[in-house]
Amino acid sequence: MLAANSFIKLVPSSAKENISTEELKELFLYYKDITGKTGSQIKWEYNDAAFPYEIKEKPEAKGTWFYLYSDHDRYNAILLGIDKEKVIEEDGSEREQAYIQVTLPETATFGDKGKANEFCKFLAKKLQGELHLFNGRIMYYYKRK
Repeated sequence: MLAANSFIKLVPSSAKENISTEELKELFLYYKDITGKTGSQIKWEYNDAAFPYEIKEKPEAKGTWFYLYSDHDRYNAILLGIDKEKVIEEDGSEREQAYIQVTLPETATFGDKGKANEFCKFLAKKLQGELHLFNGRIMYYYKRK
């Protein structure tokens, strides 16, 4: 599989205008917790299948990116990073916009892509952002004028 990227852009009407990697990790742990609770409701050990990843971080990446690693046979890794971009408004003014980049490395499986899509939708909905999916489509999770 070729490397692919998805972006969650934090637009002015999003719940937050900035996010840190620590906040992103907290959202991951929250997501992992709520997907695990689904399994306990249906009396099935769903934790291993729901989102079988753990956070790994390299020292040089601290504060900018980390990855979710899985040792399951159907999954491998998903990279998550944060950055900012300059956006030019309709009136010509310029502003800085934060975004979360979700990357599927070349070693990613189709299972990783499915889980990454689920997690991207969760993040975009929680943060009320603009989600640019791996396939180029855009989903809006914020109130538009």
